[in-house]
Amino acid sequence: MKRVVALVAGAVTLVVGVAPVAVTAEVRQVAAERVKWGACPAAEKKTVTAAAMECGTVRVPLDYREPWGQAIRLSINRIKAKVPRDGNHLGTLLVNPGGPGASGRTLAQYVSAALPADLRDRYDVVGFDPRGVGASRPAMRCVDPESYFRAPRPDAVPRSTAEENVLLGRAADYANRCGNFWSWLLPHMTTENVARDLDAIRAALGEQQISYLGYSYGTYIGAVYATLFPSRVKRLVMDSSVDPDGVWYDNNLAQDRAFQRRHSAFLDWTARHNSVYRLGRTARQTGFAWNAMRARLRDQPAGGMVGASELDDTFTVGGYSDRVWPELAAAWSAYVRKGDVKPLVAVYGKHGKNDAADENGYAVYLAVQCRDAAWPRDWARWRTDMTRMHRQAPFLTWPNTWFNAPCKFWPVSGGTPVKVRGSWRLPPILMIQSRDDAATPYAGAQSMRQHFPTARMVVDTGGNHGVALGGNQCVDRHLAAYLTDGTVPADGTTCEALPAPRPAAHMVSGGTAGHERLTEVLSR
Repeated sequence: MKRVVALVAGAVTLVVGVAPVAVTAEVRQVAAERVKWGACPAAEKKTVTAAAMECGTVRVPLDYREPWGQAIRLSINRIKAKVPRDGNHLGTLLVNPGGPGASGRTLAQYVSAALPADLRDRYDVVGFDPRGVGASRPAMRCVDPESYFRAPRPDAVPRSTAEENVLLGRAADYANRCGNFWSWLLPHMTTENVARDLDAIRAALGEQQISYLGYSYGTYIGAVYATLFPSRVKRLVMDSSVDPDGVWYDNNLAQDRAFQRRHSAFLDWTARHNSVYRLGRTARQTGFAWNAMRARLRDQPAGGMVGASELDDTFTVGGYSDRVWPELAAAWSAYVRKGDVKPLVAVYGKHGKNDAADENGYAVYLAVQCRDAAWPRDWARWRTDMTRMHRQAPFLTWPNTWFNAPCKFWPVSGGTPVKVRGSWRLPPILMIQSRDDAATPYAGAQSMRQHFPTARMVVDTGGNHGVALGGNQCVDRHLAAYLTDGTVPADGTTCEALPAPRPAAHMVSGGTAGHERLTEVLSR
């Protein structure tokens, strides 16, 4: 711990304010170099079944205040429409899965395959890796993922000051390492710059306007883009919206409460299927069984690998999609009822284990969130807020805290977020939102809705995060109508959620489909 503190104390703190940047002719000229399309890596093309895919890069300024200065490169891909440009072509649909830190190139493939054929044939679907992500250059990496994420990690719920200090040391060390590697890049890792990159991609594609589909954090990118470049928006779909007024510390507290409600729904579902899982007949009983399992894994990790923190990481995915509930409950039941650790280890390997791509995503997540807005620098504030929140929402409060805690030590100060605002100059906007979404709570989506007078919201009555093209035909009909001609339904239109998943006594192996597949794509 002393060594970590010394490292942080010795690090250079960069305090750089990024003022709003006027989009000058120079910026437009730099961004106007057209994309040179070429073949994609073979590993990527294997996943494309709907159409041929091509790949390219777009050069953008590191700092939009200096458009002729240092440049970085963004990796993009495109699945072209079959309809020619002089036919009934609908233009370019840019997509983003969220994060911050997620790659949009996989989502482009997913969206192209999932769209109705008449839309797939008429849109060029384009995905991009935002600055710092994936195949874009540079791609951020701060630590050796095998070492930093080696399981079992310390329990995220500290029982003593000593345990808390260990976790604080890990957060400080991560922030310090990112600062040492990327001091030149970190001041420019903001959502505002990502939105400006989006417009640079538009220009490089030769489009006067773009259509955009963003999920989760991708909705915030879309909202900032619509604020800065309203005349460039043709269609805008925001699915599972971030609260633009809570960026970012307050949004994470709201997440803690929402994930607790979703975890309670999972416990209730498990109790309703007690004949299969035998973990309790009521949510109170399954909750007791959950806490007992977590306490045991803290002291005796399953397979020497799945401790309390790994359990938290694995079961958090159940807050994003109820399609994985049978798989999670089956692994839990096998461990408790039979003492069989293999299913729990397997489900951790599938949903909880972190690799190099995850570490890249985590580095970018922190780089953007810590830079976008101010975070408390006084740990007493964090401890007070999290101790209080843990009493209300014990499932995620402390794990979420440590996920974001490097922002307390971040070597670049938080800035001032773009003041998101829509106008009547914007075309109709389609918002899609689950009522019980945990990652982006419904109240936050309502806040986003208030900022855009032309927006109309379709509400899914369930709780899955990311709805469009995830299997809800009612939602997808509204999406298709909007992407076709801009038609939006009445505000507050409701679509019934997908039926609750059916229980399974054993883990299901093989491929994924529907909402579970969408969840995988959004998390990568």
